[in-house]
Amino acid sequence: MKILLTNDDGIDAVGLHYLVEWAKTIGEVCVFAPKVQQSAKSHSIQIHNAYEVKKVDLFGEVEAYSVDSTPADCVRIALLGMKKQVDLVISGINNGPNLGGDVHYSGTVAACFEAASAGIRSMAFSAAFNSFGNAVEHLDTVYEEIVRRKLFDFAQILNVNFPERGDEILVTKMGPAIYSDEFEFLADGTVKPHLVCLYNATRDLTIDTDAVMTGHISVTPLRYDLTDFSALERIARKVG
Repeated sequence: MKILLTNDDGIDAVGLHYLVEWAKTIGEVCVFAPKVQQSAKSHSIQIHNAYEVKKVDLFGEVEAYSVDSTPADCVRIALLGMKKQVDLVISGINNGPNLGGDVHYSGTVAACFEAASAGIRSMAFSAAFNSFGNAVEHLDTVYEEIVRRKLFDFAQILNVNFPERGDEILVTKMGPAIYSDEFEFLADGTVKPHLVCLYNATRDLTIDTDAVMTGHISVTPLRYDLTDFSALERIARKVG
């Protein structure tokens, strides 16, 4: 199996190095990752300016490239630019969760959406802030569960979040956003955002946020197609 690895924390991020070491045990690995931090860049890409793509020697014998752009562009340059043929894209291990409505902002998850646009299955791995131990310990367990339950038969994208502690795996749906911002308007005319936590601890283990916050590993199937099929059906019935 040929595997493309990327992330949004940057090619020097410790989570990516953990991911490379693990992914080498399940397939042939190549790495295309951002040159610098690209968190919360969502699915943005560069369409107006040239950007650097540089081969680097950071992972031993693993072929790796530093891309001076977003996670989505990392996948695009690998698949469209360098014509890499891969069976699986894995993004992470992110330093911090990607849960609920905040997934819309995630560069980590956006790389998986870019893979899905090319018809390639993908997984996003995220760990608790500055706490990779539990994620690294359970990568094998999660992957074996995904294979055993044939989850890729049902979804092209799997968003996996690891708690700081805990090993029970739950298949979940997206919950509400965990974070928002308050904005400070500064005297120099700039605006500074301040992160605000919205989590209300409902303890509903069917949603990703509560599952992870209560010590479970969350696996959430996602889809690239944003069509509101329920609305489409209702409109069709009304027109008919």
